[in-house]
Amino acid sequence: MTVHDVIESTAGCNHDASILLVGIDDTDNLMSPGTGYHARQLGERLAAKGIARVCDITRHQLLFDRRIPYTSHNSSLCLRVEVAPDGIPSLIAVCRDYLVANSATGSDAGLCVAPWSAVPPEVEAFGTCAKREILTRDAAVELAIRTHLYLEGLTGDHGGMIGALAAVGLRRGGNDGRVAWRPGVRETTGIVTADFLLRHTGIDAIRRYDDDQSIDGSDRIEVFRWPRPVLIDGQAVLLIEKGDPNHGFDWKLVSKDILSQY
Repeated sequence: MTVHDVIESTAGCNHDASILLVGIDDTDNLMSPGTGYHARQLGERLAAKGIARVCDITRHQLLFDRRIPYTSHNSSLCLRVEVAPDGIPSLIAVCRDYLVANSATGSDAGLCVAPWSAVPPEVEAFGTCAKREILTRDAAVELAIRTHLYLEGLTGDHGGMIGALAAVGLRRGGNDGRVAWRPGVRETTGIVTADFLLRHTGIDAIRRYDDDQSIDGSDRIEVFRWPRPVLIDGQAVLLIEKGDPNHGFDWKLVSKDILSQY
């Protein structure tokens, strides 16, 4: 898949034509910053160069299996960005340059770039399979070629292509993963109201995990270190459970065990 092919696949599309998904995987080693860090740094670089506006970054958990050479968690990241069609070559070039220069020694970095409106159900299914099956580079490459998506291995044995393509499919499906970045989310900490979260961060909805009852906008939510919404029906949803009003908050974030289900 060439840069020209990515541009051509956006031609004649609707309002989604300028939205791209950028999947990255396997950029780290045990001593280096993780792929989540690199995704945020890459987003900052794209924005600083005026190439793209980053809408959000999501983390997608793939299969845990000792036969898979992941670093620690086998998760991949996806950036959802807005870019002008004539800016796609620059976006791909910046992504490639950043990953080649910053991926850790021993990493097997992969990059996938796909127009939002051009990601087919087959790629969504590939992402779902990557959560429960061991997949191969050849399968990822064949699928990317057949569906006209940009996929490239950049370091090591290029194994990160599998996770990069899976991240794009899972993000497009809209029902997998945690939101690793949206405007205002990582900067918010402490005890804040529900209204504050909905007005000043990229969180779309707040939902009680244990039942469907609504909460008041004035309810206080404890979000140390920072809120961690999950992706449900394409929205960033903050899951909460009962807190301790005696300690100043009505609600708290759900446990990591619950978050690990997403």
